[in-house]
Amino acid sequence: MIRNLNLKNLLLVCTTGFILASCSSKSDQLEEYDRPALYWYNKMTKQIADYDLEAADDTFTSLESEHRNSPLLPTSLIILANAHMDEEEYALANFYLDEYIKKYTLSKEIDYVRYLKIKANYKGFSYQLRDQQLIDDTIKEVKVFKQNYPNSKYIPLVETMESRLYMAKANLNNEIADLYKRIDKPKAAKIYSQKAKEAWSDTDDIAKVDVPFYRSVFE
Repeated sequence: MIRNLNLKNLLLVCTTGFILASCSSKSDQLEEYDRPALYWYNKMTKQIADYDLEAADDTFTSLESEHRNSPLLPTSLIILANAHMDEEEYALANFYLDEYIKKYTLSKEIDYVRYLKIKANYKGFSYQLRDQQLIDDTIKEVKVFKQNYPNSKYIPLVETMESRLYMAKANLNNEIADLYKRIDKPKAAKIYSQKAKEAWSDTDDIAKVDVPFYRSVFE
């Protein structure tokens, strides 16, 4: 009888504690609504500093939904894009950059944001012998950038990436040419050798891609 009573008391204490904890948690969640824009911004930057980008993404959603016209929004988009780029999450970085470009086309920072987009694509270029479309698309973005922002301070950085992209394109075309040579298709090999020279005149200067053995079969 005493054992049953002790067991009931223990269950009662545990249940009460669980209910109180649950109520406290719900109360904390309820308090996370209708906050000033600066509150959400500071919370987001702290989460980024703590490397909790998933939480920072959620906090930005709260900032955006509660303060659609806040001047902190464009800065937040840039901060999040850079944070995701640092973590090599280039798709998410591009998402935030695209949002910025869509909403703040006339911003004074637009050349910086478009530079970041080129950088995100460039750094997201993982498989040199397979990412042909990404190379071509990024080269097109570089051309548009140079045409639209000829006096931008980011031009030297963009041109450096452009040179490396052209070298990658030339190297890819050389690899395709070598493949056609191996299967005895000299005409196709000649076409791709010419394409390689059009991308980079002295292809002998380009180091061949060092592909790990476990990936070489797919290249």
